[in-house]
Formats: sequence, C-alpha cells, structure tokens
Amino acid sequence: MELIKKGNIEYYVFNKLKDVKHCFSTRKGGVSEGCYESMNLGWREDKKENVAENYRLICSAIGCDSRNTVWTRQVHKDRIINVTEADRGKGLIREREAQGYDGIITNCKEVVLTGFSADCVLIFYYDPVKRVIAVTHSGWRGTVLSIGAKTVDKMVSDYGCDRRDILCGIAPAIGKCCFQVDKPVVDEFEKAFAGCSPFIRDDNENQGKYYIDLHGINEEILVNAGILRENIENSRICTKCSPDMFFSHRLMGDERGSMAGFISL
Repeated sequence: MELIKKGNIEYYVFNKLKDVKHCFSTRKGGVSEGCYESMNLGWREDKKENVAENYRLICSAIGCDSRNTVWTRQVHKDRIINVTEADRGKGLIREREAQGYDGIITNCKEVVLTGFSADCVLIFYYDPVKRVIAVTHSGWRGTVLSIGAKTVDKMVSDYGCDRRDILCGIAPAIGKCCFQVDKPVVDEFEKAFAGCSPFIRDDNENQGKYYIDLHGINEEILVNAGILRENIENSRICTKCSPDMFFSHRLMGDERGSMAGFISL
C-alpha cells in the first residue's frame, strides 16, 4: 500500500487498484474533536455536521462525491448486497438498508461503496474486465464465515466475473502481533478451517491466550476461492500498533472514531 498525503488528509491506496478511485482512511485530516479526532467517519456520538464534513473532505481527496456513498449496517455476518445508482446516499443522507450486510457489490459508475473498520479487516475487490467492484467487512466472525470467498462467489454468479481477473486489497487491521483471543475463538477458527494452524500461535506469556493472523487467513480464503495470489495486495499493517494513525477498538474501546474504506468506478 501507499500512503497519500493531501494537505492534512492522509489515506492509503492499493497499488493494484489504482485504476479505480479508492482509499482506506486514517484518523488524520478531519474536523472532529476529542476522542474522535480528527477524520472520524462513523456517526457514533460525534457531531453530525463534523462527520458530514469529514466525508466531504476524504471523498473530495479521492475524486468522489460524498453524497454518492453507500453504507450498510455491518453486523459481523456474511450477508452481501448488490447496489445500484438508486442506493447512492444511503447512510450519509438517507436511511441505510434495514437489514445488516457486511459486503457490498456494484457495477454502476459513481457509486461509492463504503465499509467501516476500527481493527476489523476490510477487503477491496475490482474486476477490470467486467468492471465490478466490492468491499467486505471481515472481522473475526466474518472471517470464520468466509465472507471474502462468498463475495467472490457472488461477483462470479451475479456479474459474470472470472475469478482469475479479480484484484483484491486487504486493508490495515489488527495484526497477528496484537489480535489476542481466548480458546473459544480459536475453536471457531479450527472448526471452520482445517488448515488454519499456521495462522494461530500461543501467547507464551499468558496461558489460554492465542494470537490470530486475520490478514493471513483472509488471504488464504481468497486464494482458496480462486483469486490468484499475485492479484492480492495484503497491507499487513496493524491498526492497534499505530494509534496516532488509526482508530483501534482493542486499544481505545468505544471512545474512538472509525475509519472507512471507499471504492468507486
């Protein structure tokens, strides 16, 4: 990934996705204050006018109109929705879909797909042949449910994509250095993935604790879904390790803002 700076705004882009407008935000360059300082992109308890201005700023920086963003209600599951021009503005200026969806796909121009994160993995998708884009929110529960693979399957079934053409980017998220879990979470991964042991290690200093590599497991899920490994750009950037750059739920709890990922044709 590459860090882009435009004035006070800082955001990351994937080198493999430079043919489409996209970014993964940082906490820098917005107008929010206090624990939301400064590029908070979630409503939370922040001032609505500040969040709206943050959207205007970050979307303008990547050449998009914030009024064209489409949000969903992320619920840590594996439901995915197809959207069109008719959905533009949902979340920022209109009500979101009543049901929860953690993945969004479109082949329509000027629709800005939006995903949220404050440690969870966001995966970006782009098929340059069929001109289809997607973004999915894959926290540990979504990872166990293989939402990344299900997004690929839906791009193939609903839009005629060829898996070999799809480019993917795995955004900054809590890293294998910091994602500490208990045994029940490990059990969920082991039930879901027979070959997940290389991505799980014991915490030698805390009995009954483990570390899980969400970046690595999500990359394997995409490869097993038919994405060419050379078409995947995995950031491997840990959000918890850089609190000056990112909001981290594990580090900050609820007193924090949210980052967002955007992608648009």
